[in-house]
Amino acid sequence: MDYKSLAKKIFDITGPEENILHAANCMTRLRLQLAQAAPETAAQLKALEGVIGVNQTDTELQVILGPGAAEQTAVAFQQLLQAARAQAQAQGKEKAQPAPSGQNSQNQENDIRPKYSIGDGKKLHADIRAKNATPFKLLLKKISGIFIPLIPGFIACGLITGLLNLLLKSEPALADMAWIKMLAIMGNAIFYGMNLFVGFNAAKEFGGSPILGGILAAVITHPALKDIMLGSEQLQPGRGGIIAVLLVTAFGAWLELRLRKIIPTMLDLLLTPLLTILIAGFAALFILQPIGGMIATAIGDGVTIAIHEGGAMTGFILGGLWLPIVMLGIHQAMTPIHVQLIQEYGVTLLLPILAMAGCGQIGACLAVYFKTKNKFLKKTILSALPVGIMGIGEPLIYGVTLPLGRPFITACIGGAFGGAVQAAFSIGSSAIGISGLPLTTVTSQPLIYLLGILTSYIAGFALTWLAGFDEPEEPQAS
Repeated sequence: MDYKSLAKKIFDITGPEENILHAANCMTRLRLQLAQAAPETAAQLKALEGVIGVNQTDTELQVILGPGAAEQTAVAFQQLLQAARAQAQAQGKEKAQPAPSGQNSQNQENDIRPKYSIGDGKKLHADIRAKNATPFKLLLKKISGIFIPLIPGFIACGLITGLLNLLLKSEPALADMAWIKMLAIMGNAIFYGMNLFVGFNAAKEFGGSPILGGILAAVITHPALKDIMLGSEQLQPGRGGIIAVLLVTAFGAWLELRLRKIIPTMLDLLLTPLLTILIAGFAALFILQPIGGMIATAIGDGVTIAIHEGGAMTGFILGGLWLPIVMLGIHQAMTPIHVQLIQEYGVTLLLPILAMAGCGQIGACLAVYFKTKNKFLKKTILSALPVGIMGIGEPLIYGVTLPLGRPFITACIGGAFGGAVQAAFSIGSSAIGISGLPLTTVTSQPLIYLLGILTSYIAGFALTWLAGFDEPEEPQAS
């Protein structure tokens, strides 16, 4: 795939450069905020080779490209955007300044906000719409920026841990060997430094200095806290986990930005970081970390009680709702909850349940494959099934089930049955960032997890076969 060519085609459809207010990418999508999107924009994008699908929300156009492709296309798109902006500046047009440096390639974002001129109502309307984005959607963007760069670490460390656990179950005597202990350290490394990584990224997303966010995260994680008593209460290193880190770093970034406005420039480098650490540090230990601890405990207890008490019914509901959530692109909101659960309990009970949604999709698409006579549809399914089995369901969502209608619903129900199995047996995952069949290696009971997968496959297949679908027309050869 020529990602530069694909980026150019997307740019030609969504541009010119002043029409693109924001450009960013996540693991599978190029996310664009446009001043104006023509009615035919989505259809033109869908027709491009390499585009899996297009999803449009109130404030964002999401071009679904798949893992790897999204990042590389976004890099090329950013280069085109920068070049177009530079050319426009050279021609005397007023442009907004580029986004702050330090953004990484997995979550690059430019803020391109043109100056307004008299009578230019479109630009003004678009920026007002951007400013009026709901707090929830803005929060999701920040969460995405914090955790997406960590996903490769979750995957690598999770697979090491999962495979090592499988090995030790079969050969427990290996546990005392030096190389096994080294592998255990490698597998645990992401969680050992998790608070620091999140603190660094969170401060950057909240507009502060990343290193100060990392330091504040280190303050509430420092092992020496256990030796300090506040009245009759002993401080707890790492209390509140990721939730406390997010609260502390958000406050630290807010404080830092306010301090920079009131501290003289000549003293800024000296006083701003000092006061940020001192004020935010004490606020963290006395107020924010205890609040984070209560929130984290409530989340952990809530999830545990819901799954243990609700059992299969809870899993059925969660498994059935997950595909629409993924389709809307708001699934990243679950990432900090998964991380918090793993920090607190060693596993997240939610991920195996939610992973069943993609498995129901596999079953539904297999039913479509064997029932349809459409050669193009068969080819589409065959090309998307391998990545679907590996946990990337968007090609099947946007290429098969959603366009056909009923198979999307039956795929959701198929995932619900698999989710019920996972919840009934309280299957947990010790890592995030992977789904589908690869998740088996990091689950607490691999055989039961595979049973859930099989259940979703069968339910999705049977329901889709019974419900049927309207046979699409064979595309005309060009």
